[in-house]
Amino acid sequence: MRSTYDNATVRLYHLGDDGAARTIMYGPLSQALHVAEQQSVEVQDGLFLATDNDVVAYLDLIEN
Repeated sequence: MRSTYDNATVRLYHLGDDGAARTIMYGPLSQALHVAEQQSVEVQDGLFLATDNDVVAYLDLIEN
């Protein structure tokens, strides 16, 4: 993800096996990371965070 900050507004969404994206929340990055952390491992595998200029898989982001 390009440089960002804790209060940057992001969209946290889950991309299902059927290709449908389900928005979980819009809000600050710090809150989205907290919400993502609370999801099951199966759900985390399909989570993505989108800013106004980038998208990153949740698991890729936390691995770095």
